[in-house]
Formats: sequence, structure tokens, C-alpha cells
Amino acid sequence: MKVTVIGGGSTYTPELVAGFIRFHESFPITELALMDIDEGRLAIVGGFAQRIVHAQGDPFAITLHTDQRQAVAGAAVVSTQIRVGHNAARREDEYLGQRWGLIGQETTGVGGFAKALRTIPVLMALAADMREVAPGAALINFTNPSGLVTQALRTYAPDINSIGLCNLPIGYQMRIARMFSVEQEHVGLDMLGLNHLTWVRGATVDGEDVWPTVFRTFVEEEEASADPTVPASLIRAQGMIPCYYLKYFYRTSHSVKAQESWPPSRAEEVIAIEDELLMKYTDPALVEPPPELEKRGGAYYSTAAVQLLRSMQADDGQIHVVNVPNDGAVAGWPADWVLELPCRVDATGAHPLPAEPLPEPMAGLLHRVKSFELLAAKAAVTGDRQAALLALVANPLGPDADRAPAVLDDLIRTHAAYLPQFA
Repeated sequence: MKVTVIGGGSTYTPELVAGFIRFHESFPITELALMDIDEGRLAIVGGFAQRIVHAQGDPFAITLHTDQRQAVAGAAVVSTQIRVGHNAARREDEYLGQRWGLIGQETTGVGGFAKALRTIPVLMALAADMREVAPGAALINFTNPSGLVTQALRTYAPDINSIGLCNLPIGYQMRIARMFSVEQEHVGLDMLGLNHLTWVRGATVDGEDVWPTVFRTFVEEEEASADPTVPASLIRAQGMIPCYYLKYFYRTSHSVKAQESWPPSRAEEVIAIEDELLMKYTDPALVEPPPELEKRGGAYYSTAAVQLLRSMQADDGQIHVVNVPNDGAVAGWPADWVLELPCRVDATGAHPLPAEPLPEPMAGLLHRVKSFELLAAKAAVTGDRQAALLALVANPLGPDADRAPAVLDDLIRTHAAYLPQFA
């Protein structure tokens, strides 16, 4: 079995390689093809990946590619972890938000919108290559904004079996597992929303309801925090645990004010971390991911990815929280909306389990953000400026209608090299 990683020069890659080694007995791949357009980074990261695998007895081959079609050809699975424009473009997104008094974070607000506009056309081109040289392959998308990117793929490349993956759900599973001293696989989540706009509303351990303890513990932790995700009073009123990224919607002014202290922005921090990591990766004596990789973020990504792929390969029907079209799972919500929710995974893909809709206070926010996502996907694929303008205004974190045209012009001017569809 061949698995291809697009964006193989990412500093995340060594963790992913370690995950494939750790689970190789139950998910025996034969080739891991790493593809990247940055030949220099690919040589460093790919060389390190090859040393990691060799130190473990070469359970599979690592191949390096700068040609996407060659890398994808014959793959059973294609995984994406790309960043169009690298972290320099992410930094521009953040400061675009700062100068307009808006959220510049990479998956929400104007920053997430800019990243989506750059990213979606690249993944549409990948889908076209897969259609020709890897028909039937699954596409596992870890690229942010993961839910929006997956929505675009499902809307404009519906023949590609694409699934959006995020490490946030497994992060909650890990936290709950530590509470009860069990392995993560024993924890079940009742979780619903959009990627980075989800609420946890139930939890089990080995099928036993542990939600009262989990909810109480999370509320107490937020009350004790100097910088809570949202006020504990709101969590109690909702009766659910809002994911970390909801702080941008519920504490918007606080989040915008925090940007005033830059530099360094998060992108600037990550640039420094990646410089350090790449330097370490060149050490010929290094044969396992260094502890500094934890600073990069993306904890448990490799575990979530390999467990998902293992379920697909084994056709085992295990439950994973991923991003797929609703397809009737949530009554009353459109079937084509990509949601993040528990799914039963088998050889044909991920199938959402029936779920109760969110209460109106949370559903109202979700509906607004989904309207933005649908418009943003259209703008990214077609280069339609009217759709882009409507998307900006529809986003709860976007500018008002008076400023939106100027913000859009600034965004397109800033990223002109990566937005040919708007030329």
C-alpha cells in the first residue's frame, strides 16, 4: 500500500512517519511518498524521515518527489498538509487582520479566509491529478482551514473521497482519557459543529456515561484560568464545552486587542521554531522526532491520521470524529454541508452518525459561518469577487459592509502572487 503526503517537507512530517512506524503492524504500508515543491526543505525533512525509518529496520520505503503526479500515481491514500506561501503568507494574514482591527488567525476571520483562497485552487489541482493517476484513492485533508477546504473539495470535486481531519477531537479524547486513566481509544465523544467551531456535549468511557464529571472538570478549569476560552458562565448556560477556537467568536475584542502586542505573531513564533527544527533535522545522528517538535503544535496529528487510515484499510467500523458531508445525519440541516462529527469508518470512507441539531444559540452561529464557507469556496474556485465580498460580510468575524471592499482589495493585493484566479 502506497500513501502519499502532499507537503512532505513540513516539519510535521517526522511525527507522521513515527506514527506509521508505531502502527505498522496493524496498518502495513509499503511506501510513504513525500512530495513538496520546496526541494530544499524536502531534502532536509525527507532525509530525516528516511533515517527514522532505517533506524527501525526499514518497515517501509520513503520516497521523495517534487513532481505531484509522480508522487500520487498508484497511491491508495493521499494526505495533504500544505501551506501555500509558507509561514510568510501566514504572517501577512495575521497583520492584515491587525491593520483592519480584525482577527488574523489562520483558520478564522479574515486570516482564515485569505488562507482558504490561496489553498483551495491548489487542492483542486491535486484532485484533478488523483482523478487521472490514482482513481479511487482517498484524500485525507489536514490542511487548514480544514473544514472549509473539505467543503470546497466535496462541492467542486464530489467524485473524490475526501475527508477533513483535525487534531482537536483527539485532543479532547486524550484529556478525558487522562482524567480516567484509560487509553484514548476507550473514549467516545458526542461532538458537533464545523471544524474549529465545535461543541462537545457528551463523553463516554467504554460505553459508560462520564459526561457529568467531564463537564464539571472543564468548567472548573476555565474558572481557574487567567485566560479562559470563554467565560464559565456561558459554558454553564450552553451546557456544552466550546472548542478553543470559539474564543475568537465569543471574546472577539479580547482577541483583537491581543494582536496589538505583536511582534511576534504566532506565524513569527512558528518561523523561529521551524528554523530550529530544520537545523536539528540536518543532524545525521538524529533518528527520532526531537522534543522541540511539540512547540510546533498539531499534537496527536499522527495518531489521529494513522488510526483513521487503519480503520479504512481494516474496514473495522470504528468511530472517528472527522469532517464529511452531513448526508442526513443532522435532521433539518442541508445534506451537502460538511460538518465535524462522529462517523463510522469503513473501507468506503467515513459515514456520519445520526446527531441531534445544536440548540438555536449555537446553531445560529454555525449557520452564519457555513454561509461564509460556501461563499468562500465559490470565490476560491471561480475567482468571483462578488462571492468573495459576500463571504467577507457573511463571516461573523469579518468587516462591516462599508469597509469590506477595501479589506478585500488589501487581501488580494497582499497575496496577488498566490491568487491568480483574481488577476
